[in-house]
Amino acid sequence: MSMLRRFFRWLFTPSASVSVFWLLLIGLLVGAAATIGTQAMVHATGSVEFCGGACHSMRAFTMPEYTQSVHYSNRTGVRAGCSDCHVPQTYPRLLFYKAAAGIRDAIAEARGVISTKEKCEQHRWRMANRVWDEMRANNSENGRSCHDPAAMAGDKQSEFARKMHDEFKHGTSTCIDCHKGVAHAEPEEPAAAPSATSK
Repeated sequence: MSMLRRFFRWLFTPSASVSVFWLLLIGLLVGAAATIGTQAMVHATGSVEFCGGACHSMRAFTMPEYTQSVHYSNRTGVRAGCSDCHVPQTYPRLLFYKAAAGIRDAIAEARGVISTKEKCEQHRWRMANRVWDEMRANNSENGRSCHDPAAMAGDKQSEFARKMHDEFKHGTSTCIDCHKGVAHAEPEEPAAAPSATSK
């Protein structure tokens, strides 16, 4: 009998020595450890320090732009971190998104897709459009988790801003249609723009 078959027979054979109480307790402990471990990993991998320092390309090209932006330093002291803008805020979408983005970015980093400033600029338009397309598809939900159009004081905005925010309220546009280049340098569209595919 193979080792695998013996393992599965052992796994599914009712226990004669362990009570239901102990089985439930072990299950609860394993579930608690998995939940706490997941939360700890989400917190650790969602920090600005992790996002901006884990990869050479982020540390060298993306992080310096972000630290010069109003999302990093402003008069009110409210800081929007990387995950506040780029990662869904609800479960389980947050976990699926982080897993997919982490795998994609790790592969791109290993391949050296944007390992130099020149390569970063060459791919900036494509990468920005991928993010903008995501934001359009979800109606800029991450931006709206911080900025509520219903709470905006229209009399303190320019005429153009009031007009655009009215268009947003009527569903004819979304935040990212106007607010590009807020935390990163806005790329110039190349003469023949490549399609917005994965990083």
